[in-house]
Amino acid sequence: MAAPGPALRRTVFASSSFTRTRLLSGTRTPISHNTLACRCPTPISFLTPHSSQTRYSSYSSPTPTPSANGKARKKVTIQTLQNLYKKGEPIAMLTAHDFPSAHVADVSGMDMVLVGDSLGMVALGLDNTTEVVMEEMILHCRSVVRGAKSAFIVGDLPMGSYEISAEQAIESSLRLIKEGRVHGVKIEGGEELASTIKRITQAGVPVVGHVGLTPQRQNALGGFRVQGKTTSSALKLLDDAVAMQEAGAFMLVLEAMPAEVAALITEKLSIPTIGIGAGNGCSGQVLVQVDMTGNFQPGRFIPKFVKPFANVWGEAARGITQYRDEVKSRAFPSEEYTYPIPKEELAGFQKSVDERYQK
Repeated sequence: MAAPGPALRRTVFASSSFTRTRLLSGTRTPISHNTLACRCPTPISFLTPHSSQTRYSSYSSPTPTPSANGKARKKVTIQTLQNLYKKGEPIAMLTAHDFPSAHVADVSGMDMVLVGDSLGMVALGLDNTTEVVMEEMILHCRSVVRGAKSAFIVGDLPMGSYEISAEQAIESSLRLIKEGRVHGVKIEGGEELASTIKRITQAGVPVVGHVGLTPQRQNALGGFRVQGKTTSSALKLLDDAVAMQEAGAFMLVLEAMPAEVAALITEKLSIPTIGIGAGNGCSGQVLVQVDMTGNFQPGRFIPKFVKPFANVWGEAARGITQYRDEVKSRAFPSEEYTYPIPKEELAGFQKSVDERYQK
């Protein structure tokens, strides 16, 4: 393999049975497969009626994030999420792709933060999520974990990191947990991935399933289309959801399906569901942060299910335009944004300069 350039190489790296090479910030770091032995989180007693898989809580954070009112938040664990589910309190989840987006989500009280492969489109400028590779997911996960100290953080397994075999899926999941430092992984699919999910959970990794519109498979689905609009397709979604639950998933994301279908699926499951374009009958909701905060220029495609809660683009563009104008007119920086010097020192400096540069 040719030596890497100064920037992070966007490529898929082959694994051998002995070593794997990681490219971050232009450096090569050999990683022994011995390092993939899972330092499993502390197990807790959480078994669904449909699964014999042991559940795991996340590591506790030594420095919880203060909430908007200044009080420290307790670390959110799987047990916390289960308690919310049992009480019927909706679970609030939001995506984040870097330190500042994670920090604002955490301070704002999100129960969960999802490092979704949607970052390919909203942070890397890609056309879809299928191009995102594991190295990019790990890099963004590490950044998010530094910003969100209290929320339960889940990382997406990118396309190509879990489909080949259960062993590949386990290795990818362990990498997100160990190198990305997330608390759980999300995997898109259905019944066909049940055995894989079971193996991942047996390795000590909490799994969130994802059914309905699965963006990684949008080419096979004919684009970003609403799922479950017929009796047969809705039953298929239910079968997929039940299979993932029985395989050991502790939560499911239900995307782009009729609200009534999602509500009925939620009713028949004994694990929480998180809706995105799936109505108000789910156990919680998730949105892509930059969509709901309005980070992009008006006219960019936004899904129907996204409510605009803010206008970051408008405020940022206003401020940047004002900055440009003040730079051009020399209004900025004014005296209040500069550092003072005593008059006598300035006079001495001026005298020294004049003497040094006499003609």
